[in-house]
Amino acid sequence: MTHRTPQLASLALSTLLLSGCAAAAGSVGQAPPSGAPSSSATQPAAGSQAPSSSAQGGHAGHHGGGTPSPRIAGNGPSEAARMVCGDQPMDRLTAILDLDQDPHTVNNWADSTFTCIYHLDDGPLEISVREAPDQAAALTYFDAMQALAVDATPIKGLANLGFPAYETADGSAVFQKDSFVLQVDASDLPNALGPDAITRNALAYQLSTTILACWVEHH
Repeated sequence: MTHRTPQLASLALSTLLLSGCAAAAGSVGQAPPSGAPSSSATQPAAGSQAPSSSAQGGHAGHHGGGTPSPRIAGNGPSEAARMVCGDQPMDRLTAILDLDQDPHTVNNWADSTFTCIYHLDDGPLEISVREAPDQAAALTYFDAMQALAVDATPIKGLANLGFPAYETADGSAVFQKDSFVLQVDASDLPNALGPDAITRNALAYQLSTTILACWVEHH
């Protein structure tokens, strides 16, 4: 990330040593016919290998508890994907913003994408994971997203943790690891958040590295 400090890169690397990641409990459902929250991040046009923005809204669920299975019945999300609605990102979010209680979450599974929306007082924070058939397909999807994203800047050096990654000026961070493409979209939030006035870009980045730490731990 060209404008990140060395301290932030070191923080991200330290995050990968964290333990105690937990997958999300609760079911996932189909997106409602109307009024569902949507991501403001730019996505490529619909196609068999192109990113889709249809995995929004859905069945209410909360983090923690339960015994997640590697796959929900049928072609549901993997345990790794469901971690974006789990304890670790929730705890990280509440710590960064100094929240008195956990925000309500809504999650959904559609078009090979698991989406978790955190309803904050300042607006929705959306975290999604696209599950591709393999790493090559995930990279193709990532490249398409980056090509169509507005004001996308590659995340470079230590800050990308060795993964293809970019951020957008409006507050999104996107990483590709293995067969996953992770997007943390904070674009609907104010640019300064919490008692430390953290930027939405920094929030998206820190939550991304927290989730990547969970994936590394459970690899």
